Amino acid sequence: MAFADYARGVAAHTRGPGGGTPGSRGRASRYGKGRAAGFHRRDGGWVVAVSAAGGRIGVMSDAHDPTPYDALLLLSFGGPEGPDDVVPFLENVTRGRGIPKERLKEVGQHYFLFGGVSPINEQNRALLAALRADFAAHGLDLPVHWGNRNWAPYLTDVLREMTLAGHRRIAVLATSAYASYSGCRQYRENLADSLAALAAEGLEPPRVDKLRHYFNHPGFVRPMVDGVLASLAELDKEIRDEAHFAFTTHSIPTASADSSGPVPEHGDGGAYVRQHLEAARLIVDAVREETGVEHPWRLVYQSRSGAPHIPWLEPDICDHLEELRSAGAPAAVMIPIGFVSDHMEVLYDLDTEAAAKAAELGLPVRRSATVGADPRFAATVRELLLERAATERGAAVERCALGALGPSHDLCPVGCCPARAPRPAAAGADSPRL
Repeated sequence: MAFADYARGVAAHTRGPGGGTPGSRGRASRYGKGRAAGFHRRDGGWVVAVSAAGGRIGVMSDAHDPTPYDALLLLSFGGPEGPDDVVPFLENVTRGRGIPKERLKEVGQHYFLFGGVSPINEQNRALLAALRADFAAHGLDLPVHWGNRNWAPYLTDVLREMTLAGHRRIAVLATSAYASYSGCRQYRENLADSLAALAAEGLEPPRVDKLRHYFNHPGFVRPMVDGVLASLAELDKEIRDEAHFAFTTHSIPTASADSSGPVPEHGDGGAYVRQHLEAARLIVDAVREETGVEHPWRLVYQSRSGAPHIPWLEPDICDHLEELRSAGAPAAVMIPIGFVSDHMEVLYDLDTEAAAKAAELGLPVRRSATVGADPRFAATVRELLLERAATERGAAVERCALGALGPSHDLCPVGCCPARAPRPAAAGADSPRL
């Protein structure tokens, strides 16, 4: 990817106005399901990912040896599954912050609008089933388990079951594709806490290895591209080519963003912003290759919380929709690249609040699908697992990735996504046990 192309996305950064690129005009367009040129090709028994320019950037062997791993753990956030679960769930999420129960009831109102049920657990059940089906179809005899940070099935309980079943080396896939404290380091802290709890019970904890970030893996990007194409196809032909892309992700404090990723990447939004911009650019490029149109775009944020005086990443999606309408944009597609599946933040903040704002403004909008349990994402998890297994065995392996940033690190380095107060974290260079 040329630096000028990348910079067009970087210019649409986090702290002020600007953003996007002028759309291409006057070229034939087609919308619907398809395969963007250059995304995949099969070459001599190897799956080859290529950049938009056609260059080889990574390969994945067809071998299916998971050694040294004897299990995969799907690690996620968790969510309530009924009205009585909402406040206890929020107590888990906010533990240690001293937030009164009455305030949690207020915060939980958007859950109550959906019967007190977050979609995330059902989404994870679907992904769990997709992973098991993919593994079985490819002859990979490896059990897959699922545990959560904040709700049942709780991580400690699942790791206990896995330990008692004899699992000694576990690969972990977090349902967060990007580097940040809450999306990576905190999960590593949760793993360390759970392993310490098992040791306190007299069990010998297994070793856990967290699989790398996958924001630029073709099996994560391509389903999102197809979702965008489907959303564009729902817009009237007269406004389709002029539609703006609003790539959304969870807002976090700017200080947390600035310290995300390895230390050399700290500052100016850190790896969190940089990786999201890269994923957005990959989608824009793929849509352009598929349709002949380059849509104007911007990375925007949603789901802000916390004290008002603390700076968080912006603009907010609703503010951005107002800006688009004021600027004369005829339509927009909201693309939740920061979410693997339809979390409550997607159903409420986008499908409810942002959709209502767009209706108020008279701005036609569509929301593209998240990756969810797409079979291509299940295959991506398998590839990431086999890639890491080969690396742990000392085998040479090229790692599949798209775009300028390349594949992420396997082992989080010291200083990566630091916590406000240092806490033990598993599966990193600073972990007590590797």
